[in-house]
Amino acid sequence: MKKTILGAAFIIIISITIATFFFEQHPELTGPELNQRNEKLDTQEVKPPQPIPLQPIYIEDSIGYSLQNNQLQITYNKGMDWIVVPVDKVQLFAGEYNGNEQELIEKSYILTQNRATFLFSEGDRIKLIYSLNQGKTWEHTVVREEYLPIRFRKVAFLNESFGYVIISGDRTMSQEWNAVYLTKDGGKQWKETTHSNVTRLIYDGGFVDENTGFLSFGILNPVEPDLHVTQDGGNSWSPTVVTIPEKYHQIFVMAETPFKEEEHLAVHINQGPNGDYQGGKVKGKFISNDNGKTWEFSMEVLPNESDY
Repeated sequence: MKKTILGAAFIIIISITIATFFFEQHPELTGPELNQRNEKLDTQEVKPPQPIPLQPIYIEDSIGYSLQNNQLQITYNKGMDWIVVPVDKVQLFAGEYNGNEQELIEKSYILTQNRATFLFSEGDRIKLIYSLNQGKTWEHTVVREEYLPIRFRKVAFLNESFGYVIISGDRTMSQEWNAVYLTKDGGKQWKETTHSNVTRLIYDGGFVDENTGFLSFGILNPVEPDLHVTQDGGNSWSPTVVTIPEKYHQIFVMAETPFKEEEHLAVHINQGPNGDYQGGKVKGKFISNDNGKTWEFSMEVLPNESDY
């Protein structure tokens, strides 16, 4: 009897060993339910992730841009179609800039029906990329070779041919270099104007015609406007005389870009970063009847009346 039991046990052990060997050699021998599950997974279509629709930041009714997906794209039909601007996003924000890079730097671009222009840095060069046919073709042009990282940047055109670029950089404490460039051929070529000999931090600037332009300085604790004018297309610059009524001394301290109004020039002078007069948003409007050399107070301007 004992031999019979031992023999049976031996046969069982041998059978289990053989069965285990064959199972290890054939892992595909799995249960029918598992096979069906694997077949189902194999036949399922793997869908690629869907891109997030671009959300335009509108400049005009149907014209806008997007910086989503780390790419500058523009639209002329409310986001139905998009045109990629061939410039790296990081180049648009190069230099001294601390914003969130979700929107383009104010005044560093033009986006209209007739012109798309973007100011950017490429290495040590300051360049423009522009299109005059709504993005069908693009042109690159160099504004300046070998320039230190920029802080202030502005590009504008008064008509199809005349435009200007104002840049500053190489800031050390409250001093920096600045430069003004003009084009008379629509942006193909740029020529630097004579330097203003002012090294305070620039606040704003611009031209009202091809000969008359302005530079406004002083952004750190300003106590009075520091506005300079050229009346010969940038060949020379001189400080303007802004007569501030005693009531507004050390209140209206930073001059914005002057503009044409009827038969004279006008400028809004705001309260700077520390102003608290009437809530800090009221500006002073000043008038010049000698093309920008001298300015006289005209009126207070409420915040919703200062857009022009």
